Amino acid sequence: MVKQLLLVAGLLAGAHGHAGLPDAPPQLFITTEHAPPAIMAEGERVLGYSSDKIHEIMARTGLTYSIDVLPWKRAYTSAVQRPNGCVYATTRTPEREALFKWVGPTDEGAWVLLGRADRNYQLTTLEDARGLRIGTYNGDVRDDYLRARGFTVDPAPSDLLNPQKLLMNRIDLWATGLRPGGGMLEQHGFAGKIVPVLIFNRVKGYLACNRAVPDALIDKMNAALDAMNRDGTARRIERKYDNWTPRKAADGEGAQAAPAR
Repeated sequence: MVKQLLLVAGLLAGAHGHAGLPDAPPQLFITTEHAPPAIMAEGERVLGYSSDKIHEIMARTGLTYSIDVLPWKRAYTSAVQRPNGCVYATTRTPEREALFKWVGPTDEGAWVLLGRADRNYQLTTLEDARGLRIGTYNGDVRDDYLRARGFTVDPAPSDLLNPQKLLMNRIDLWATGLRPGGGMLEQHGFAGKIVPVLIFNRVKGYLACNRAVPDALIDKMNAALDAMNRDGTARRIERKYDNWTPRKAADGEGAQAAPAR
């Protein structure tokens, strides 16, 4: 587990020095998962185009926060259960809407079915994949999405097991998320062996915060993100990673390139 603690001085704007106003806002405990180039742990630092946006939001709001990089299911559960917890990059679905307060969107992406390059799938809609075995990541939003619609899923505890299962014919397709330029297939030696077959959903990712986080903080973070989008900061952050080159990951390390879970 990689933990980053950033202490940023200051109260909410206008609150300092006025009697009768609330104390300093609580520290936010933010969780996420390893998902390069969106989220990457380098020593005690958490980087990536999603992470850098979160850092900038916190800097502009003056909030105190920490970031833990965890397996996705633990990261998500922490935000659900912890009163001052948040998790990113979280797909905003109808099933999740009432569980969180939302900051964003911070990212956009697509859900993709990947298949073997030597197989002719001829899928034009998701319905064409019904009856095929689809590899998923246990606890991932795509796993939930496909299960709820009656598809045959075969979840794995690590998403990086799915391409291996695909090449061994243990599954027919792999449901994941890919960002252009992410290089995840190349990083692990699957380029030319595994190819995108069908984009079956387009989604947006958010910083999802526990319902106990005050509305004033949610509004303040959304206002900071809106300003970042207007002044070009968000796009400049994304451009920093346009030429990102992946490094070889350890076997079994989560290498999900999706901007949202």
